[in-house]
Amino acid sequence: MASKQNKFLKLYEPIHDRFERFCRARVYGDMDYKDLMNETLLIAYTKFDTLKSEQAFLSFLFTIAVRFLANTAKKAKKELSDVSVNLSSIKAEGSGSESSAEVYLLHEALALLPEIQREAIILFEISGFSIKDIMVIQNAKESTVKQRLKRGRERLTAILTFESTHQRGEVSHG
Repeated sequence: MASKQNKFLKLYEPIHDRFERFCRARVYGDMDYKDLMNETLLIAYTKFDTLKSEQAFLSFLFTIAVRFLANTAKKAKKELSDVSVNLSSIKAEGSGSESSAEVYLLHEALALLPEIQREAIILFEISGFSIKDIMVIQNAKESTVKQRLKRGRERLTAILTFESTHQRGEVSHG
C-alpha cells in the first residue's frame, strides 16, 4: 500500500503544476478546478495499476479528467451554453507579465468555445500536449484535432478582437 502511494506521489509531484493549469482552464466557470483535480486523482489512484508506462502518467490524468467531465455533464444534462459564471468566485491568477484582466478575458473567451474546441486548445496551447497526445485523449484523428485547433484559434481571435474593440468603444453600430 505504501509502495503504491509513494510511486503515485513520485510521478505526480513533478507534473502537479501542469495538471493544475489544465484543470483550471478546462473547468473555468463550470465547476471548481480543485474538485476536478481531487476526483481525477482519486480515480487515477484506484486505477493506477492499469498505467502501462510512467511516461504516460500526465496523459493518463488528463484522459481521466476529460472523461470525468464528460460523465458529469451527461449526468447533469447540462449544455455548455447554459453555464453561468459566478464572477465573485473567479480568481484569475496571472503569471509573469500576464495581468489578471488578460487571464480573465482569455478564460471568458475560452468558455464561449464549443467544448471540444476548448479542450483541444487547452491541451495544446496551455498544457503543452502534442497533436498525437490530443488524438489519444479526444479519441480523434489527426486532421480532426488540427481542425479543432484551427477553428478554436479563429473563434478566440474573433472573440478577443471584438472584446478589445468593444471595450475601447470602437464598435460601429450600423
